[in-house]
Amino acid sequence: MGIGIIGCGNISGAYLKAARSFPVLDIRAVADLRPEVAAARAAEHGLVAKSIGALLADREIGLVINLTIPRAHVDVGLRVLAAGKHVYSEKPLGVEFAEGRRLLEAARAAGLRVGSAPDTFLGGAHQTARQLVDAGTIGQPIGGTAFFMCPGHESWHPDPAFYYDFGGGPMLDMGPYYITDLVNLLGPVAQVSGMTSMARRERVITSALKKGQVMPVKVPTHVAGTLRFANGAIVQIAMSFDVAGHNHSPLEIYGTEASLLVPDPNNFGGEVKVRRPGGDWVDEAVTLPYADGNYRSLGVADMAHAILANRPHRASGDLALHVLEVMEAFDKSSRSGQVVEITTPLERPAPIGASLVDGRIA
Repeated sequence: MGIGIIGCGNISGAYLKAARSFPVLDIRAVADLRPEVAAARAAEHGLVAKSIGALLADREIGLVINLTIPRAHVDVGLRVLAAGKHVYSEKPLGVEFAEGRRLLEAARAAGLRVGSAPDTFLGGAHQTARQLVDAGTIGQPIGGTAFFMCPGHESWHPDPAFYYDFGGGPMLDMGPYYITDLVNLLGPVAQVSGMTSMARRERVITSALKKGQVMPVKVPTHVAGTLRFANGAIVQIAMSFDVAGHNHSPLEIYGTEASLLVPDPNNFGGEVKVRRPGGDWVDEAVTLPYADGNYRSLGVADMAHAILANRPHRASGDLALHVLEVMEAFDKSSRSGQVVEITTPLERPAPIGASLVDGRIA
C-alpha cells in the first residue's frame, strides 16, 4: 500500500526506520509545513519530499500517517479523508473527545478508515501478557495500577512547549500508552474518577536548542484517579510531569489467582512476570514477535493488511476514541467532583498470535 507521511518532526524518524520491517508499507512521500524539514527527513531516508497538497493529490498514496502536533491531528486527518485516503494518526487521536468523534464520523461517511497510535500494545511482551489474562492465569481480574511520573520533558526534547499547551499534559501525552494497554488486557472502561493539579504556571527549558526559554503551563501536570472497567476490575492510575522519581512498576494487574507485572507500555518488549500466592515473581517467556526493538509502524502495517484483506484493524479509531473519552473524563471528574460514565462502546482488539511474522499480520 502506498503510504504518505505528514509531519516530519521528532517521531517521524522512528516511524520511517521501523517501516522497513513491513513490506506492505511502501512509503511514497513525506511532507511538512516546513519544506526544509521535510526535505531533510526525505534525504535522510532516501525518500521524496512534497508539499502537503501534492502528497494528498498523489493517487499512488492510499494511507497517510499523520505525525503532526496533537492540536493538528483532527484538522489534518479531515483533510486526508477529504482527499479520499485512509489516515493513521499519532496519539492522541485528538485533544477533545468531540473532535475525535467528528473525525470518525467523517471517515464512516466517506467509507474510509482511521487508525491511531499507540501500537505498542501489539508488541510481543504486551501480547504475551494478553495471552496470560485470556488463558485465566491470573483468574478473574480484580484491579491494577498504572504509573507514569517524571519531572517533565523540557530537559531532553528540542521543542517541548507543546507538552504544556492545550492538548498536552501527561495524560494526553503518556496516558494513551497505559490506557490502551489496559483496554487490551481488560476490555473497555466503564467509569472514571479523577483529580488534577498544576504545580507551576511556568517552566524553563533546559535542553540545548532553546535552553533558558520560559514556557507557560496551560494544562494540568499531575493527574490521578481510578478506572472501573466493564468487567469489574478497578485500576488506580497516575500520570505526572511533576515527580522527580518513583519506584512503581509501570503496569500491574491483579487477579483472584495471581498478579501480573506488565512492562512499560511505551515499549514493545520487556519482562513479563507472574506471582502466585506464597510464591515469588516468575518470568514468563516472551516468544511472540516484535518484542526486540522499536516497531512504531506496526499498527500502520496491521491497518494496511486489514484494508487489503477486508478485516478489522487493531490500532483502530474506535479504540483511540474510547481512550480519548477516558482521558478527557479525568478533567471532567476533577472539575465536577463526580464519577464520569464512559459512553463509547468498544470490543477489545483481536490478539496477535504467532502468525505475526515476516511483517505479515493475520
